Amino acid sequence: MKFGFASAILPELTLEQVFECAASIGYKCVEVMCWPVGKAERKYAGVTHIDVATITKQKAAEINQLCKKYNVQISALGYYPNPLDPDPVVSEISINHIKKVIVGARMLGLNNVNTFIGRDCTKTVEDNWDRFLKVWKPMVAFAAEQKINIGIENCPMFFTNDEWPGGKNLAHSPVIWRRMFNDIPDKNFGLNYDPSHLVWQQMDWIKPVREFKDRIFHIHAKDVLLNRTVLKDCGILATPLKYHLPRIPGFGEIDWHKFVGVLREVDYRGPVCVEVEDDTFGKTLDGRKLALKVAYNVLSPLIPE
Repeated sequence: MKFGFASAILPELTLEQVFECAASIGYKCVEVMCWPVGKAERKYAGVTHIDVATITKQKAAEINQLCKKYNVQISALGYYPNPLDPDPVVSEISINHIKKVIVGARMLGLNNVNTFIGRDCTKTVEDNWDRFLKVWKPMVAFAAEQKINIGIENCPMFFTNDEWPGGKNLAHSPVIWRRMFNDIPDKNFGLNYDPSHLVWQQMDWIKPVREFKDRIFHIHAKDVLLNRTVLKDCGILATPLKYHLPRIPGFGEIDWHKFVGVLREVDYRGPVCVEVEDDTFGKTLDGRKLALKVAYNVLSPLIPE
C-alpha cells in the first residue's frame, strides 16, 4: 500500500508545492485534482493542480520529473462532477472533461482516475438507471482503451438542499455497486472506497471491503463523527450535515486498525489517501497542513513501506 492524501485540501498551492508538502510530512503519493480551470461553487471542488485540457507530452514529462524530485507518486487523477446532471449542458461538460482526465492519466503513465457516477437527484435509482448505462458503458470502454481504471467514490452527495432528496451520486451503497458491476462488468470499473460515507448511512463499512476486494482501486481515508443526540431529534431524513461531522482518521468512529487489517487480509495493494474535510483544525492553510500531519501520524504506523 502507498500512503498519501488528496490535493483538494491545498488549493492555493502549486503542484510542486503540494509534492513538497507531501514529502516534508512523509507521504508517498498524492491524488491530484484536475477540475476544469476556474472556480466551483461546491466546497472542495474546482481545484486544478494539473490542467488536463492543456497537458502535453513535455508537460507530462515535467510532472513526472517533479514526482522523482520529491519521491512522491501520483496515486490517481481526481475529478468529481455530476455526469448525470439533468441539465444536458452541465452533463456534457462533465463527461467531456472526465475523458480529458482519462487521457491525461494515460499521458502521465498512471493507472487510476477517480470520479462520481452522478445522478438526477429528483429521480429514483430506477429512473436514473438507463441514463447511467448510456453514459457509463462507453465511458468505461474509453478508459479501458486508455488502460485506465475508473474508481467511483461512494459519497451520496446529498449534503445540501440543492442535492436533496436523492443526492448527486448514484453509487452510494453495496446494493447499487452489485447492480453496477453486473450491468457493466468491465474489470477497469471499480471503486474509490471511502468508509466514512457508510458510517453515517449506518451501514457496515468493513463487509464491502471483503465483498468488493477486486473492485477497490483506491481508498479515501476519512473519518466521521455522528451526533446521535441530534440524529435522534431530526431523523435520517434531515440533511446529513445536521448530525455528522467529517474528521481526519483517528478522530471519529472508524477503527483504523481493524480497517487496515482487513485491507491486508484481502491483499489490497493500492493507494490509501487521506481526504481532509475536517474544519476542527481550522480553515487556514496552516490548519489544513496540520490536519495532514496529524493524520499521517495516526495512520503511518499501520501502513509501513
